Amino acid sequence: MNLGFIGTGTITSAVVEGIAGDGHRITVSERSRARSADLADRFGVAVADNQGVIDASDVVFLGLLPEQAAQVLPGLAFRPGQQVISFMAGVTLDGLGPLVAPAEPLAVMLPFPGIAKGGSPIIAMGKTGLIEDIFTPANSVYAVANEAELSAYLCAQAVLSPAVKLVADAAAWLAPQVSDTRQGEDFLRVLVGSNLMANDLGPLLEALSTPSGYNARLRDHMDAAGTPDALRAGLARLAGQG
Repeated sequence: MNLGFIGTGTITSAVVEGIAGDGHRITVSERSRARSADLADRFGVAVADNQGVIDASDVVFLGLLPEQAAQVLPGLAFRPGQQVISFMAGVTLDGLGPLVAPAEPLAVMLPFPGIAKGGSPIIAMGKTGLIEDIFTPANSVYAVANEAELSAYLCAQAVLSPAVKLVADAAAWLAPQVSDTRQGEDFLRVLVGSNLMANDLGPLLEALSTPSGYNARLRDHMDAAGTPDALRAGLARLAGQG
């Protein structure tokens, strides 16, 4: 499949890395030059200007910032039959349509950095079949019904950063007390990741609620310190609800 990427930032680079070995003909835009050159060097992808990307591609992925779309896209010539997948959460499919006509704005796709190695979730809205064809089974596609759901998922996914920070802080607390600090961090990452992947949240929480157990005591301490309330308030603020 001929795939093109306009805008070569961190997420686009991760997406390209994740599918570079799947047999696609990939063309990336010169922005940014350092990242596009790195992808060309490591994976043999082609590099072109924005119009060159469009000319070489049947499916075009837009990795621009939302405020760049109205400036960059109207100057480009898309063609009938092309399909466009946007990484831009701030641009609706209806709003994208006139910017990429006569190509079809197929879907919004929100990937995460983990897509570079596989096993990552992808939030998708619109006609998601092509996204599933390209990115599964190496990754998991979570389709949403409309813009409101997309916005809610986008807010909820922000739990990733505080969750990572929580594990990083625990690793930093552990480090001076153990002989192998790297092993300590690895232990915590595997502990959290494997248990989340292997269990639904309700049963996992129940299993970790042994009275007077370490997990229950720390969770009770954090609950009393207001962590759940702070999380809910933060999510509400992201959603414009508070």
